[in-house]
Amino acid sequence: MRGFGDLESVIMHMVWDHACPVTVRELFDELRHERPIAYTTVMSTMDNLHRKGWLAREKDGKAYRYTATASREEYSARLMREALDGGGDTEAVLSHFVAQMGGAESEVLRTVVSRLTRGRPR
Repeated sequence: MRGFGDLESVIMHMVWDHACPVTVRELFDELRHERPIAYTTVMSTMDNLHRKGWLAREKDGKAYRYTATASREEYSARLMREALDGGGDTEAVLSHFVAQMGGAESEVLRTVVSRLTRGRPR
């Protein structure tokens, strides 16, 4: 897995931001106010994301309605896992990552680790 391309990322964030399934037309109408873009470009990008397994779709009349198959947080976690797997020395990678955290993030990390370790048998 690798990160999304530029337009894939924009589209995925738009899908995540919607509370309900969206059509190509709905996203195209939003995107065309931000940048010059063709309807077919949005359609083919969403089709690619569907084929890659990031979007699910259901037929609605002549159109499809799309939803994300994973949350924004699950996607971010997959990227972090990939970076950790390909980064060499796991301890060194984690050390550098944690060293870049601010106080609030460090506290969240402590809370998560504590919660996860309480639930595991020793």
